[in-house]
Amino acid sequence: MQVLADLQIHSRFSRAVSPQMTVSVISEWAGKKGIDLVATGDWTHPIWLRELQASLDEIGQGIYRAKDAGEYAPNFLLSTEISSIYTQGGRGRRVHTLVFAPSFTVVEKINRELVLRGANLLSDGRPIVGLTAKNVAEIALGVDEKCLIIPAHAWTPHFSIYGAMSGFDSIEECFEELSPNIYAIETGLSSDPAMNWRVGELTNRRIVSFSDAHSPSKLGREATVFDLSTVSFENIRKAISGQAEEKIAYTIEFYPEEGKYHYTGHRNCKVVYSPNEARKLGTVCPVCGRELTLGVSSRVEALATGDVETKSWFDKYGVRWIGDKEGKRPPYVMLVPLLEILAEALESGVGSQKVLLVYEQLIASCGSEFSTLLSSSLADIERVAGERVSEAIAKVRSGDITIAPGYDGVFGKVKIWKEEEEVVEDDTDQGMLF
Repeated sequence: MQVLADLQIHSRFSRAVSPQMTVSVISEWAGKKGIDLVATGDWTHPIWLRELQASLDEIGQGIYRAKDAGEYAPNFLLSTEISSIYTQGGRGRRVHTLVFAPSFTVVEKINRELVLRGANLLSDGRPIVGLTAKNVAEIALGVDEKCLIIPAHAWTPHFSIYGAMSGFDSIEECFEELSPNIYAIETGLSSDPAMNWRVGELTNRRIVSFSDAHSPSKLGREATVFDLSTVSFENIRKAISGQAEEKIAYTIEFYPEEGKYHYTGHRNCKVVYSPNEARKLGTVCPVCGRELTLGVSSRVEALATGDVETKSWFDKYGVRWIGDKEGKRPPYVMLVPLLEILAEALESGVGSQKVLLVYEQLIASCGSEFSTLLSSSLADIERVAGERVSEAIAKVRSGDITIAPGYDGVFGKVKIWKEEEEVVEDDTDQGMLF
């Protein structure tokens, strides 16, 4: 069975997170999106942990569901994200690590160990600790060797394992002898699988993608689809660790250009460099003279050990799929969130009543956001939302869009319709002026 999973989100107890991120609202929006399995996030926070324990029932090994939810309600997996800030090798390091646990009993034991090592778990849903990323892995695996450890948004410049500002050049440099226990990395919004395939140490590791949602509507902006015999923590673990009987079928990606760290630049100085421009012009800002924030695309170039030839194809719904030419890795598809598509098609704000009304109509008709984006007929979409929305979804499916790449914390700007050249008529015989 295929299980669509978003396994990185935050609760309302994390900084800069919507107060709507409660169990019931997360469950409701996961259902709208078409997500079968969603992370709890933030089980390190004592208050959120109590809410999770009070709100969830275990319905399978390591799999939970909101109490009184229907049979088809989304399931939950116990997860948290820990921010490690420390010094190693004479450099400051800032690495975010995802930890997945198979039970509340394991969660409670890990939390006790973190507190004993000085962690203030009440401070934030994503606690900042002085422990190394390796220490975090040691604690979790020491409590239960079945725990999963995955570096989060692996390429983000400021807070990730490969981050240009404070990360490492390899998994082994970061996790040392525990590196064989790091079975996967999470791409983050500014990279896609093909970029990660170029890094040698990731050849035999899985590439997963999750949303890192801070608000309900952002759930599922990236996701991983598993092919499982049954839904359980152990089978998710098998798929991520590469055991043949359980697999990752494909991933659903943000267009990496839309991510807010794809290119190199300075937002305050409005300087933006592609990797080629960064190589030619350097990484010192020509406006302020400070170091530019190195983009994910340039950082991948720096750590890449080669190129992987890719191929693409279209399915019967017009969706463009991308895979490696040898077919050794799960393929992926790139999408734009439905609310963003509707905002441009309807020429209204993402949160406007006009957009939200059409969104709800499409969800009710097509079953979910992912069904709308991936597998609903364009004729059905047109009947519900009109020709312009149907055309917009077709263009996103095929990749017929333009994006001004994001940089230094600024999200990229998606345009589904290219701006037409303005034509000015002149009364003389000079013809048309463009």
